[in-house]
Amino acid sequence: MKGITEALRSGSQLAEDYICTRDAARSLYEYDICWENGLHARAEWLNQSEHTRVDRHELAAYLRLYNKRVNDHDQVHASITRLVEENAMVVTGGQQSGLLSGPLFVIYKAASVVAAAREAEKHLKRPVIPVFWIAGEDHDWDEVNHTYLPDSLGNIQKVKLQGHFKGKDSVSNVQVKWEQWETMLGQVQHVLPDTVHKPGLIKLITEIHQSSTNLSDAFARLISALFAKTGLVLMDAADPELRKLEKPVFERLIRENHALRTAYLQGASHVQQAGYAMPAEVAEDGANLFYIHEGSRLLLMQKDNLYQDRKGLVSFTEERLLQELNDHPERFSNNVLTRPLMQDALLPVAAVILGNGEIAYWSLTREAFRTFGLQMPIILPRLSFTILEEVHLKHMKEYGLSFQDVQCRMDEKKEKWLTEQETFQVEERFAQIREQFMALYQPLLNEVAEVHPGLKRIGEANLGKMNEQIQYLERQTRKAIEDKHQVSLRHWNGIQNALFPMDKPQERVHNALFYLNRYGTDWIEDMIEASTAFGGQHQVIQL
Repeated sequence: MKGITEALRSGSQLAEDYICTRDAARSLYEYDICWENGLHARAEWLNQSEHTRVDRHELAAYLRLYNKRVNDHDQVHASITRLVEENAMVVTGGQQSGLLSGPLFVIYKAASVVAAAREAEKHLKRPVIPVFWIAGEDHDWDEVNHTYLPDSLGNIQKVKLQGHFKGKDSVSNVQVKWEQWETMLGQVQHVLPDTVHKPGLIKLITEIHQSSTNLSDAFARLISALFAKTGLVLMDAADPELRKLEKPVFERLIRENHALRTAYLQGASHVQQAGYAMPAEVAEDGANLFYIHEGSRLLLMQKDNLYQDRKGLVSFTEERLLQELNDHPERFSNNVLTRPLMQDALLPVAAVILGNGEIAYWSLTREAFRTFGLQMPIILPRLSFTILEEVHLKHMKEYGLSFQDVQCRMDEKKEKWLTEQETFQVEERFAQIREQFMALYQPLLNEVAEVHPGLKRIGEANLGKMNEQIQYLERQTRKAIEDKHQVSLRHWNGIQNALFPMDKPQERVHNALFYLNRYGTDWIEDMIEASTAFGGQHQVIQL
């Protein structure tokens, strides 16, 4: 698999500066992106801090049960067995569950976890296990109930799980009926072009959804189908059985909440002093914990020594909240600031794989890690790709387009190309007509105004109507030229929809099923094998 490095808009200056090892950003993290330099130091810290984490054997027992259900593969169970070894470490990363695995970058993140674990094991000569979190505790249903697939013409089609969910419960708790899955799968079958891989792919995703009653389980089973043979271990952050293991950690988060809140505010101050915009809200009264009440995931705040949500639906003293934790640990979950602490209290994390947005908000957590008796792990940016198919590469060469042209100058380039195809220069010719028309009409307008003042108003209205007709003719002329070149314009639109659909990077829109349908699954392992560096570069690859 060959790739060419290309710059890609990130949207986060802080993450870009971290990747480029600029001092202002580097000061907000424990290690820098040159991770080989920090691996041995991180390993030594993990050796000395085993007592700060959940017991390995209890964790492994839970992981066996969960993976037996959704990720049952010999290589996965071998990974869990290795995790129990005293000197074993993990590379981890996670993502909220999404329909049919969500956008392509989710696949790239899982591949990054596997590839980085392999690299770390080579460097350290000790077991390093890939572990992928499923953030099933997230509650934004409308964000995860759909995905996008190109159809046979390259047009982007939205595939959505029908049914409206009004609550704010965790995605893992939202039940999905077979009829809903079946309707969605029918959309997929209709949109995907016929290929040699399609029958097997449709069979696979049908069996997965027949076995799943919620989005997180379906997500886990599809990730398993693609990555289980690599030994990738899965865990769902919303699993009630995992919550039982996490009870002591949640208890510390509650008992030490004031100190943690102070640490997050210090982190926010450091980010601002370094010259960066705030990547996430740090509320002075925020407890940074969620509580699930009657199907709604409520963010807790602290006010008058009480833990309560902003709407006043629940209110707890600290002791009452601790009792609730003891009786119902499944009702508690982390927010984006405490989730990193929970991760390190569970797993011996050598490195964590993050997207640029995540890298930015992790900058707020360094002081909290220290306050909690932990140390921020090595942070690695996930792998980032654009898949460039042969047909689009051919058309890009035909029209003289670079990747950066498509990303930054596509409309300008297309308009220039269209203009060059015609001897009749639309913009120039119609500008001349307007100028000549005004030269003739304006003196007439002045003359009739002298006959009667009311005629000037009538003349100006008439002028506006005539200008509208000229504009209409100009639009129709442009449309006629476009119709004349419609085959070529389909090529231009095909390039745009393939590389930057909806004006976003391909990896943030396209679903992996499109490429699995065209090329099978081998390209995922090829991607993992080819990925030995984690410097944040974006690669344009051909399959």
